[in-house]
Amino acid sequence: MQTVFPLPRGGTSRCLAVRLSEKGLRSVRRRHPWIFADSIEKLAPDAAPGDVAVVYDGKKIIGAGIADPDSNVRVRLLSFGASREKVGPELFRRLAGTAAERRTEAGVPGPETDAWRLLNGESDGFPGLVADQYADVLVLKIYTSAFLPHVGDVADALFARYPALKRLALRFSRELSAMSAERRLRLADGMLFPCEPEWNGEVVFRENGLRFLADVRSGQKTGFFLDQRENRARAGALAAGTDSVLNVFSYSGGFSLYAARSGAKRVTDIDFSRQAIAASMRNFELNREIPAVARCRHRGIADDAFHAMGELERAGERFSVVIVDPPSFAKSASERSQALKSYSRLAKSAVRLLERNGILVFASCSSRVGADELFEEVHRAAADAGRPLTEFDRRAEAPDHPALFPESHYLKCLYARVP
Repeated sequence: MQTVFPLPRGGTSRCLAVRLSEKGLRSVRRRHPWIFADSIEKLAPDAAPGDVAVVYDGKKIIGAGIADPDSNVRVRLLSFGASREKVGPELFRRLAGTAAERRTEAGVPGPETDAWRLLNGESDGFPGLVADQYADVLVLKIYTSAFLPHVGDVADALFARYPALKRLALRFSRELSAMSAERRLRLADGMLFPCEPEWNGEVVFRENGLRFLADVRSGQKTGFFLDQRENRARAGALAAGTDSVLNVFSYSGGFSLYAARSGAKRVTDIDFSRQAIAASMRNFELNREIPAVARCRHRGIADDAFHAMGELERAGERFSVVIVDPPSFAKSASERSQALKSYSRLAKSAVRLLERNGILVFASCSSRVGADELFEEVHRAAADAGRPLTEFDRRAEAPDHPALFPESHYLKCLYARVP
Protein backbone atom coordinates (compact mmCIF):
# COMPACT_ATOMS: atom_id res chain seq x y z
CA MET A 1 0.00 0.00 0.00
CA GLN A 2 1.22 3.47 -0.83
CA THR A 3 0.13 6.40 1.30
CA VAL A 4 -1.54 9.31 -0.41
CA PHE A 5 -0.86 11.80 2.33
CA PRO A 6 0.74 15.08 1.16
CA LEU A 7 4.18 14.62 2.71
CA PRO A 8 7.65 15.53 1.42
CA ARG A 9 9.16 12.69 -0.61
CA GLY A 10 12.29 12.10 -2.64
CA GLY A 11 14.75 13.77 -0.29
CA THR A 12 16.97 16.46 -1.78
CA SER A 13 18.96 16.42 -5.00
CA ARG A 14 22.34 16.91 -3.34
CA CYS A 15 24.94 14.30 -2.46
CA LEU A 16 27.81 15.57 -0.33
CA ALA A 17 31.23 14.08 0.34
CA VAL A 18 32.27 14.10 3.99
CA ARG A 19 35.86 13.91 5.22
CA LEU A 20 36.40 13.00 8.86
CA SER A 21 39.14 13.28 11.42
CA GLU A 22 40.71 10.08 12.70
CA LYS A 23 38.42 10.32 15.72
CA GLY A 24 35.39 10.43 13.46
CA LEU A 25 36.64 7.53 11.34
CA ARG A 26 37.09 5.38 14.43
CA SER A 27 33.51 6.12 15.44
CA VAL A 28 32.12 5.16 12.02
CA ARG A 29 34.17 1.95 11.98
CA ARG A 30 32.51 1.07 15.30
CA ARG A 31 29.21 1.60 13.47
CA HIS A 32 28.17 4.52 15.64
CA PRO A 33 25.34 6.40 13.88
CA TRP A 34 26.31 9.93 14.96
CA ILE A 35 28.99 12.10 13.40
CA PHE A 36 29.62 15.20 15.51
CA ALA A 37 30.71 18.56 14.18
CA ASP A 38 34.15 18.33 15.80
CA SER A 39 34.85 15.10 13.88
CA ILE A 40 34.26 16.63 10.46
CA GLU A 41 37.16 18.04 8.44
CA LYS A 42 35.18 18.71 5.27
CA LEU A 43 31.47 19.21 4.64
CA ALA A 44 29.83 21.74 2.32
CA PRO A 45 29.05 24.88 4.38
CA ASP A 46 25.66 25.19 2.69
CA ALA A 47 24.60 21.64 3.50
CA ALA A 48 20.82 21.47 3.93
CA PRO A 49 18.78 19.17 6.16
CA GLY A 50 18.34 15.80 4.49
CA ASP A 51 21.15 16.12 1.95
CA VAL A 52 22.75 12.74 1.38
CA ALA A 53 26.15 12.60 3.07
CA VAL A 54 28.69 10.02 1.90
CA VAL A 55 31.60 9.36 4.24
CA TYR A 56 35.03 8.38 2.83
CA ASP A 57 38.17 7.24 4.61
CA GLY A 58 40.35 8.62 1.80
CA LYS A 59 40.11 5.50 -0.30
CA LYS A 60 36.61 4.08 -0.12
CA ILE A 61 33.09 4.74 1.12
CA ILE A 62 32.61 3.69 4.73
CA GLY A 63 29.11 4.97 5.35
CA ALA A 64 26.20 7.05 4.11
CA GLY A 65 23.58 9.11 5.85
CA ILE A 66 21.77 12.42 5.91
CA ALA A 67 23.06 15.87 6.80
CA ASP A 68 21.79 17.62 9.93
CA PRO A 69 23.25 21.15 9.93
CA ASP A 70 20.84 22.29 12.68
CA SER A 71 22.44 19.95 15.20
CA ASN A 72 25.84 19.28 16.72
CA VAL A 73 25.32 15.81 15.23
CA ARG A 74 26.11 16.99 11.70
CA VAL A 75 25.54 13.66 9.95
CA ARG A 76 23.28 10.77 10.91
CA LEU A 77 24.39 7.50 9.36
CA LEU A 78 21.88 5.08 7.86
CA SER A 79 24.27 2.55 6.31
CA PHE A 80 27.82 1.42 6.92
CA GLY A 81 30.59 -0.03 4.80
CA ALA A 82 31.25 0.29 1.08
CA SER A 83 27.63 -0.27 0.07
CA ARG A 84 26.47 1.98 -2.74
CA GLU A 85 22.85 1.57 -1.68
CA LYS A 86 21.17 4.90 -2.27
CA VAL A 87 19.69 6.78 0.68
CA GLY A 88 16.02 6.80 -0.21
CA PRO A 89 12.87 4.64 -0.50
CA GLU A 90 14.59 1.30 -1.11
CA LEU A 91 16.91 1.72 1.86
CA PHE A 92 14.01 2.76 4.09
CA ARG A 93 12.04 -0.32 3.03
CA ARG A 94 14.98 -2.61 3.75
CA LEU A 95 15.63 -1.06 7.16
CA ALA A 96 11.93 -1.25 8.06
CA GLY A 97 11.93 -4.91 7.06
CA THR A 98 14.95 -5.67 9.22
CA ALA A 99 13.29 -3.90 12.16
CA ALA A 100 10.12 -5.95 11.65
CA GLU A 101 12.09 -9.21 11.60
CA ARG A 102 13.89 -8.21 14.78
CA ARG A 103 10.56 -7.76 16.56
CA THR A 104 9.09 -10.98 15.21
CA GLU A 105 12.09 -12.90 16.56
CA ALA A 106 11.58 -11.19 19.95
CA GLY A 107 7.89 -12.17 20.08
CA VAL A 108 6.56 -8.66 19.55
CA PRO A 109 3.78 -7.60 19.58
CA GLY A 110 2.50 -10.56 21.58
CA PRO A 111 -1.09 -11.73 22.16
CA GLU A 112 -3.99 -9.31 22.25
CA THR A 113 -1.67 -6.37 21.55
CA ASP A 114 -1.87 -3.98 18.61
CA ALA A 115 0.40 -1.17 19.83
CA TRP A 116 4.18 -1.33 19.76
CA ARG A 117 7.29 0.45 18.50
CA LEU A 118 8.02 -0.22 14.84
CA LEU A 119 11.25 1.80 14.58
CA ASN A 120 13.42 2.72 17.53
CA GLY A 121 15.62 5.43 16.09
CA GLU A 122 19.32 4.73 15.82
CA SER A 123 19.04 1.09 16.88
CA ASP A 124 16.84 0.34 13.87
CA GLY A 125 18.84 2.42 11.40
CA PHE A 126 16.71 5.59 11.60
CA PRO A 127 18.76 8.00 13.73
CA GLY A 128 16.51 10.81 14.92
CA LEU A 129 13.15 9.20 14.15
CA VAL A 130 10.82 6.77 15.93
CA ALA A 131 7.65 5.10 14.69
CA ASP A 132 4.87 3.57 16.78
CA GLN A 133 1.71 1.71 15.89
CA TYR A 134 -1.55 2.23 17.79
CA ALA A 135 -4.23 -0.03 16.27
CA ASP A 136 -4.58 1.38 12.72
CA VAL A 137 -2.57 4.56 13.39
CA LEU A 138 1.08 5.13 12.51
CA VAL A 139 2.78 7.77 14.65
CA LEU A 140 6.05 9.21 13.38
CA LYS A 141 8.00 11.31 15.86
CA ILE A 142 10.87 13.25 14.31
CA TYR A 143 13.80 14.60 16.30
CA THR A 144 15.91 16.00 13.47
CA SER A 145 15.28 18.20 10.45
CA ALA A 146 17.44 15.77 8.46
CA PHE A 147 14.45 13.46 8.04
CA LEU A 148 11.95 16.11 6.94
CA PRO A 149 12.61 15.81 3.19
CA HIS A 150 12.32 12.01 3.54
CA VAL A 151 9.34 11.71 5.88
CA GLY A 152 6.92 10.63 3.12
CA ASP A 153 9.25 7.88 1.95
CA VAL A 154 9.66 6.57 5.50
CA ALA A 155 5.88 6.58 6.00
CA ASP A 156 5.39 4.76 2.69
CA ALA A 157 7.85 2.05 3.74
CA LEU A 158 5.93 1.45 6.97
CA PHE A 159 2.48 1.51 5.40
CA ALA A 160 3.68 -1.04 2.86
CA ARG A 161 5.11 -3.25 5.61
CA TYR A 162 2.09 -3.08 7.94
CA PRO A 163 -1.21 -3.29 6.00
CA ALA A 164 -3.31 -2.71 9.15
CA LEU A 165 -2.12 0.92 9.24
CA LYS A 166 -4.61 3.40 7.76
CA ARG A 167 -3.96 6.73 9.48
CA LEU A 168 -0.92 8.86 10.34
CA ALA A 169 0.01 11.29 13.10
CA LEU A 170 3.14 13.37 12.67
CA ARG A 171 4.94 14.56 15.81
CA PHE A 172 8.03 16.74 16.29
CA SER A 173 10.43 17.02 19.20
CA ARG A 174 10.43 20.27 21.16
CA GLU A 175 13.65 21.38 19.49
CA LEU A 176 12.34 20.73 16.01
CA SER A 177 9.01 22.38 16.74
CA ALA A 178 10.89 25.56 17.66
CA MET A 179 12.38 25.88 14.17
CA SER A 180 10.94 28.16 11.55
CA ALA A 181 8.00 26.98 9.45
CA GLU A 182 10.17 27.21 6.34
CA ARG A 183 12.84 24.92 7.79
CA ARG A 184 10.17 22.47 8.87
CA LEU A 185 8.76 22.45 5.33
CA ARG A 186 5.55 23.94 6.69
CA LEU A 187 4.64 20.73 8.50
CA ALA A 188 2.82 21.15 11.81
CA ASP A 189 3.42 19.24 15.02
CA GLY A 190 0.51 16.94 15.70
CA MET A 191 -0.69 16.93 12.09
CA LEU A 192 -3.15 14.10 11.41
CA PHE A 193 -3.73 12.28 8.14
CA PRO A 194 -6.27 11.91 6.68
CA CYS A 195 -7.50 15.31 7.80
CA GLU A 196 -10.89 14.14 9.05
CA PRO A 197 -12.76 16.75 11.14
CA GLU A 198 -14.20 14.01 13.36
CA TRP A 199 -10.78 12.59 14.31
CA ASN A 200 -9.12 14.49 17.16
CA GLY A 201 -6.12 12.19 17.44
CA GLU A 202 -7.58 9.79 19.98
CA VAL A 203 -7.30 6.06 19.32
CA VAL A 204 -8.20 3.02 21.41
CA PHE A 205 -5.65 0.21 21.30
CA ARG A 206 -5.08 -3.12 23.03
CA GLU A 207 -2.15 -4.16 25.21
CA ASN A 208 -2.15 -7.70 26.60
CA GLY A 209 -5.93 -7.73 26.43
CA LEU A 210 -6.44 -4.38 28.17
CA ARG A 211 -7.87 -1.40 26.30
CA PHE A 212 -6.22 2.01 26.48
CA LEU A 213 -6.97 5.40 24.96
CA ALA A 214 -4.01 7.27 23.47
CA ASP A 215 -3.90 10.87 22.31
CA VAL A 216 -1.45 10.54 19.43
CA ARG A 217 -1.75 14.21 18.54
CA SER A 218 -0.62 15.79 21.81
CA GLY A 219 -0.10 13.08 24.44
CA GLN A 220 3.30 12.45 26.01
CA LYS A 221 5.87 10.53 23.95
CA THR A 222 3.77 9.41 20.98
CA GLY A 223 0.60 9.12 23.07
CA PHE A 224 1.51 6.39 25.57
CA PHE A 225 4.55 4.88 27.28
CA LEU A 226 4.88 1.77 25.13
CA ASP A 227 8.37 1.08 26.48
CA GLN A 228 6.95 0.07 29.88
CA ARG A 229 4.69 -2.71 28.56
CA GLU A 230 6.70 -5.59 30.08
CA ASN A 231 7.13 -3.74 33.38
CA ARG A 232 3.39 -3.07 33.56
CA ALA A 233 2.72 -6.78 33.11
CA ARG A 234 5.37 -7.73 35.68
CA ALA A 235 4.10 -5.22 38.27
CA GLY A 236 0.52 -6.31 37.63
CA ALA A 237 1.41 -9.93 38.35
CA LEU A 238 3.15 -8.89 41.58
CA ALA A 239 0.03 -6.98 42.64
CA ALA A 240 -2.22 -10.02 42.22
CA GLY A 241 -4.65 -10.26 45.12
CA THR A 242 -3.01 -7.46 47.12
CA ASP A 243 -4.94 -5.05 49.28
CA SER A 244 -3.66 -1.75 47.88
CA VAL A 245 -1.39 -0.34 45.15
CA LEU A 246 0.03 3.17 44.82
CA ASN A 247 1.10 4.39 41.36
CA VAL A 248 3.19 7.57 41.54
CA PHE A 249 3.58 9.62 38.34
CA SER A 250 0.73 7.50 37.03
CA TYR A 251 0.10 9.35 33.75
CA SER A 252 -2.88 7.53 32.20
CA GLY A 253 -2.87 4.68 34.70
CA GLY A 254 -1.14 1.87 32.81
CA PHE A 255 0.43 0.23 35.85
CA SER A 256 -2.77 0.80 37.81
CA LEU A 257 -5.00 -0.96 35.32
CA TYR A 258 -2.75 -4.03 35.22
CA ALA A 259 -2.82 -4.16 39.02
CA ALA A 260 -6.61 -3.89 39.07
CA ARG A 261 -7.02 -6.70 36.54
CA SER A 262 -4.75 -8.88 38.68
CA GLY A 263 -7.09 -8.46 41.63
CA ALA A 264 -5.70 -5.54 43.62
CA LYS A 265 -8.57 -4.33 45.83
CA ARG A 266 -7.62 -0.64 45.86
CA VAL A 267 -5.48 1.39 43.46
CA THR A 268 -4.39 5.01 43.93
CA ASP A 269 -2.93 7.19 41.18
CA ILE A 270 -0.81 10.29 41.81
CA ASP A 271 -0.01 12.66 38.98
CA PHE A 272 0.42 16.43 38.91
CA SER A 273 -1.67 16.63 35.72
CA ARG A 274 -5.44 16.63 36.11
CA GLN A 275 -5.66 15.58 32.48
CA ALA A 276 -3.53 12.52 33.24
CA ILE A 277 -5.78 11.55 36.17
CA ALA A 278 -8.83 11.99 33.93
CA ALA A 279 -7.19 9.80 31.28
CA SER A 280 -6.60 7.09 33.89
CA MET A 281 -10.25 7.22 34.88
CA ARG A 282 -11.27 6.84 31.21
CA ASN A 283 -8.97 3.84 30.80
CA PHE A 284 -10.58 2.15 33.81
CA GLU A 285 -14.01 2.78 32.28
CA LEU A 286 -12.85 1.19 29.01
CA ASN A 287 -12.16 -2.03 30.94
CA ARG A 288 -15.09 -2.19 33.37
CA GLU A 289 -16.35 -5.36 31.66
CA ILE A 290 -13.40 -7.15 33.31
CA PRO A 291 -14.79 -8.25 36.71
CA ALA A 292 -11.61 -7.57 38.69
CA VAL A 293 -11.35 -4.04 37.24
CA ALA A 294 -15.01 -3.39 38.04
CA ARG A 295 -14.47 -4.48 41.66
CA CYS A 296 -11.30 -2.42 42.18
CA ARG A 297 -11.68 0.89 44.05
CA HIS A 298 -9.75 3.36 41.94
CA ARG A 299 -8.73 6.79 43.25
CA GLY A 300 -6.90 9.61 41.49
CA ILE A 301 -4.93 12.39 43.23
CA ALA A 302 -3.89 15.38 41.11
CA ASP A 303 -1.00 16.79 43.11
CA ASP A 304 2.77 17.15 43.33
CA ALA A 305 4.16 13.67 43.99
CA PHE A 306 6.30 14.64 47.00
CA HIS A 307 3.46 16.52 48.65
CA ALA A 308 0.86 13.84 47.96
CA MET A 309 3.09 11.05 49.27
CA GLY A 310 3.74 13.03 52.42
CA GLU A 311 0.01 13.56 52.95
CA LEU A 312 -0.68 9.83 52.53
CA GLU A 313 2.03 8.99 55.08
CA ARG A 314 0.64 11.51 57.58
CA ALA A 315 -2.81 10.01 57.08
CA GLY A 316 -1.43 6.61 58.06
CA GLU A 317 -2.07 4.96 54.69
CA ARG A 318 0.08 2.01 53.70
CA PHE A 319 0.27 0.03 50.47
CA SER A 320 1.14 -3.50 49.39
CA VAL A 321 2.88 -2.26 46.23
CA VAL A 322 4.28 1.19 45.46
CA ILE A 323 5.24 1.97 41.85
CA VAL A 324 7.39 5.04 41.18
CA ASP A 325 7.96 5.93 37.52
CA PRO A 326 9.04 9.59 37.37
CA PRO A 327 9.89 11.62 34.26
CA SER A 328 13.53 12.20 33.46
CA PHE A 329 14.97 14.48 36.12
CA ALA A 330 18.28 14.88 34.26
CA LYS A 331 18.00 16.41 30.81
CA SER A 332 21.72 17.22 30.82
CA ALA A 333 24.87 16.07 32.60
CA SER A 334 24.77 19.17 34.84
CA GLU A 335 21.43 18.03 36.29
CA ARG A 336 22.56 14.55 37.33
CA SER A 337 23.42 15.42 40.94
CA GLN A 338 20.08 17.10 41.60
CA ALA A 339 18.26 14.26 39.83
CA LEU A 340 19.85 11.68 42.13
CA LYS A 341 18.75 13.72 45.15
CA SER A 342 15.19 13.75 43.81
CA TYR A 343 15.25 9.99 43.21
CA SER A 344 16.52 9.54 46.76
CA ARG A 345 13.65 11.60 48.19
CA LEU A 346 11.16 9.60 46.16
CA ALA A 347 12.61 6.28 47.32
CA LYS A 348 12.44 7.33 50.99
CA SER A 349 8.84 8.46 50.63
CA ALA A 350 7.92 5.28 48.77
CA VAL A 351 9.32 2.80 51.29
CA ARG A 352 7.71 4.67 54.18
CA LEU A 353 4.36 4.04 52.50
CA LEU A 354 4.93 0.31 52.11
CA GLU A 355 3.39 -2.19 54.49
CA ARG A 356 5.54 -5.03 55.85
CA ASN A 357 6.85 -7.31 53.09
CA GLY A 358 5.63 -4.75 50.57
CA ILE A 359 7.01 -4.43 47.05
CA LEU A 360 8.72 -1.39 45.56
CA VAL A 361 8.84 -0.94 41.77
CA PHE A 362 11.16 1.96 40.92
CA ALA A 363 11.78 3.02 37.32
CA SER A 364 13.64 5.81 35.55
CA CYS A 365 13.81 6.91 31.93
CA SER A 366 16.83 9.19 32.34
CA SER A 367 19.70 8.23 30.04
CA ARG A 368 21.97 10.60 32.00
CA VAL A 369 21.74 8.44 35.12
CA GLY A 370 22.96 4.84 34.84
CA ALA A 371 21.12 1.89 36.35
CA ASP A 372 23.85 1.03 38.85
CA GLU A 373 24.22 4.53 40.29
CA LEU A 374 20.45 5.08 40.37
CA PHE A 375 19.70 1.85 42.19
CA GLU A 376 22.60 2.33 44.61
CA GLU A 377 20.95 5.63 45.53
CA VAL A 378 17.55 3.95 45.91
CA HIS A 379 19.04 1.24 48.15
CA ARG A 380 20.85 3.87 50.24
CA ALA A 381 17.71 5.98 50.63
CA ALA A 382 15.62 2.98 51.67
CA ALA A 383 18.20 1.95 54.26
CA ASP A 384 18.32 5.52 55.62
CA ALA A 385 14.54 5.35 56.01
CA GLY A 386 14.88 2.14 58.03
CA ARG A 387 13.40 -0.03 55.27
CA PRO A 388 16.36 -1.76 53.55
CA LEU A 389 15.53 -3.36 50.23
CA THR A 390 15.84 -6.97 49.15
CA GLU A 391 16.14 -6.64 45.41
CA PHE A 392 14.83 -9.51 43.28
CA ASP A 393 14.75 -8.20 39.70
CA ARG A 394 15.98 -5.53 37.32
CA ARG A 395 14.72 -4.81 33.83
CA ALA A 396 15.56 -2.49 30.94
CA GLU A 397 13.99 -1.54 27.62
CA ALA A 398 11.19 -3.60 26.10
CA PRO A 399 12.21 -5.83 23.14
CA ASP A 400 10.54 -3.50 20.64
CA HIS A 401 12.81 -0.72 21.97
CA PRO A 402 16.20 -2.25 21.10
CA ALA A 403 19.23 -0.41 22.49
CA LEU A 404 22.12 -1.38 20.23
CA PHE A 405 24.65 1.31 21.17
CA PRO A 406 25.56 2.82 24.54
CA GLU A 407 23.68 6.12 24.30
CA SER A 408 20.43 4.36 23.42
CA HIS A 409 20.08 2.79 26.88
CA TYR A 410 17.74 4.81 29.07
CA LEU A 411 15.03 2.75 30.78
CA LYS A 412 15.72 0.88 33.97
CA CYS A 413 13.36 -0.67 36.52
CA LEU A 414 14.08 -2.21 39.94
CA TYR A 415 11.88 -4.65 41.88
CA ALA A 416 12.46 -5.12 45.61
CA ARG A 417 10.78 -6.04 48.90
CA VAL A 418 11.00 -4.26 52.24
CA PRO A 419 10.83 -5.91 55.69
